[in-house]
Amino acid sequence: MNQLIVYDAPKGAPQRQDFKVRVRLPDGAWQELFVYEAKVDMHEVRRASMAYFDMSGTVFVEVEYTGPAVEDAVIRPLSAGMAFTRDGNVLAFALDRPCKLSVEVNGDRFGNLHLFANPLETDAPRPEDEGVLLLKPAIHRTADIYRKLKAGEAPKIIYFGPGMHYIEETLLRIPSDTTVYIAGGAVVAGSLVCERAENVVIRGRGVLYLGDYHRFSAFRGIRIEFSKRISVEGLILLDPPHYSIYIGKSEFVLIENFKSFSTRGWSDGIDMMASSDIEIRDVFLRTSDDCIAIYGSRWDYRGDTRRVRVSDSILWADVAHPLMMGTHGDHDRDGDTIEEITFSNIDILEHHEPQPDYWGAMAINAGDKNRVRQVTYEDIRVEAFELGQLIDIRVVWNKDYNPVPGGAISGIVFRRIRYTGANMNPNRIHGYDPERPVDGVRFEDLEINGQPVTDAAQGNFDINEYAVNITFAATEDEQ
Repeated sequence: MNQLIVYDAPKGAPQRQDFKVRVRLPDGAWQELFVYEAKVDMHEVRRASMAYFDMSGTVFVEVEYTGPAVEDAVIRPLSAGMAFTRDGNVLAFALDRPCKLSVEVNGDRFGNLHLFANPLETDAPRPEDEGVLLLKPAIHRTADIYRKLKAGEAPKIIYFGPGMHYIEETLLRIPSDTTVYIAGGAVVAGSLVCERAENVVIRGRGVLYLGDYHRFSAFRGIRIEFSKRISVEGLILLDPPHYSIYIGKSEFVLIENFKSFSTRGWSDGIDMMASSDIEIRDVFLRTSDDCIAIYGSRWDYRGDTRRVRVSDSILWADVAHPLMMGTHGDHDRDGDTIEEITFSNIDILEHHEPQPDYWGAMAINAGDKNRVRQVTYEDIRVEAFELGQLIDIRVVWNKDYNPVPGGAISGIVFRRIRYTGANMNPNRIHGYDPERPVDGVRFEDLEINGQPVTDAAQGNFDINEYAVNITFAATEDEQ
């Protein structure tokens, strides 16, 4: 069934006018989308565009570039196979499924349009439902919100309706057994915190906006610490001063259909420390540090990290790594174990890092006595990037972050990996010494620029004497 839902933006929302975007159903009239400003790239902050809507079935889209004449255009990820027609400065195409796209004209990856076609919501709360605390556009005091929640009946639902909202204290701490819903067309200026909470849902089709906050007032878009059974779904985050989503000593966390843009130092996408049973799927992260980072102990969060799965996602690292793990651990004791990690069906659209120690579209850098093992990368498509390295597997002593070297890396599998492009520095697989090796990295069906890689030299791999049992197979069936 063909369905289309568009959302008006509130007065005061950050707007961009480089593109005009129109959508319609096969038998419907054109509807124009509000185009938000999404700042990108820490190296030189630029102002890109972003628009969103919800759909099912078939939706027609027109994107009009308002700048100079369009000489060429591309819609990425290339794996989406998004065919379009062009009439002057207007690109037209049809969507038959929800997806996340980058529309780029005249080779410009920084003044592009990010277009998010969300799936339709299911079981979304309504303002009139029992237990719903409806917040209309205003400056909200958290004490008032907590008082009203306490007086109400379960379920507890905080509903930010369409419009501009400001959290007066910046941080909204969410109690257990609570849903926070940010409706489409709502923009909430503030940070959401789950601290020692359980059974919390954060969802909606609205925007979290942190562009006006400095680093030490609102560190993260969403913070999840010492918590369990937390889900985040559907939201868009603009310009957090630090991480987009931060997970510390938590378990059973689901993040789905989350979109984020960042421009500031250490503004990673989704980072986790000493946490387990984390599911991340269908996210789009364009960040100015690691898109996704997986660590052991750090700060107040102590312990191993296990059972993390990232799937069906698009990652764009304007700075540092799209996928990173291993740096931080319990160096005062015996380090931590990071294990049972899977990355699958992922498109990497950019990796740009001028510092060689931080290269790697897919990186494992084990420090702090950490042991990293049982990691699988499968069905990863890496498009041409500006500066960096495809794969970096190292036991390291990074003296900026590690008081001591890492422990070991073992049991790593790369399966059906595709890279197309230049600017790729030699891949690295380095153990630290005989007691701290890399032992067991298997490549099954790795292709670089369409050529199967069957040995280290062909794949431009630098493998040192402390890395052993490194194997290559043209297909996964060749054992």
